[in-house]
Amino acid sequence: MRKLFLLLTILFLSAACFSQSRYISATTKKIVFTRDGGVCKCCGSSLSLEYDHITPFSCGGTSTVSNIQLLCQKCNRSKSNSCVCKIHGRTVGTNCCDGKKSTQSSNVSSQCSGTTKKGLRCKNKTTNSSGRCHLH
Repeated sequence: MRKLFLLLTILFLSAACFSQSRYISATTKKIVFTRDGGVCKCCGSSLSLEYDHITPFSCGGTSTVSNIQLLCQKCNRSKSNSCVCKIHGRTVGTNCCDGKKSTQSSNVSSQCSGTTKKGLRCKNKTTNSSGRCHLH
């Protein structure tokens, strides 16, 4: 009986964690792949496809069908946390992190938008409205 209770508790907690994560369900992936025709929404490539959040997850974007799109790895990596593919200069998303209101509440922390001395994105969390931690 205890083992069953423990197993159910773990399953429940796992499901609760997925609802607040970057996890994209298999059903959502199938729908998005079909809707987007199996090609990158920016350049039309069918190689190295990735599922991308149109409104970045770090800005409060969800993992629902309406906020997921297919992008090839190059376009997705060049887009990063913005709305423009830097390779093709095309708008492929929304960028709520550039001063627009975020869909996250103000007491929820998000990743700092500052950069480190090495030029990498800061990994600190912040609740500051500027989107930057105390170091930036």
